Amino acid sequence: MQAPANSQIHRRIIAQTIEKLKKTYYTALQSINESNEITNWLSYVAETVLEAQRTTLPRVEFVIAKTKLFDQLGEHLNDRQTKAIRRLFEAGPNGFIGGMSAKNYIAITQTSRATATRDLSDLLRKNVLTKTGELKHTRYYLNYSLAS
Repeated sequence: MQAPANSQIHRRIIAQTIEKLKKTYYTALQSINESNEITNWLSYVAETVLEAQRTTLPRVEFVIAKTKLFDQLGEHLNDRQTKAIRRLFEAGPNGFIGGMSAKNYIAITQTSRATATRDLSDLLRKNVLTKTGELKHTRYYLNYSLAS
């Protein structure tokens, strides 16, 4: 018998939370192995479930923003832009650490620097991305307000 989809989603979210807080998991596991006292383990499990719940709403909002963005702009993006935007979304709600650079865009899309510059400028004009910095320090971030 297959578990309901919600059950699978809950397990995945809890697994991601455990992965994010791996050191805490191993500390709690070690304490249960050293004694028959399970209070610390139960506290750990309860805190993990609460943390998973706290992170669920932002993840749902992120998926909704992604869907809205592609609904609004899907036809107006070229294949390279779509590939790069999908890759930014794959990085999750926090995006690339430090933002996406032109060099990242070139690596993701396998395109020339000139084409990358045109594509990124177009994404800025369409308000799909926001930009910080200048020249080599320019970084691009998804503009979630567009999907609001």
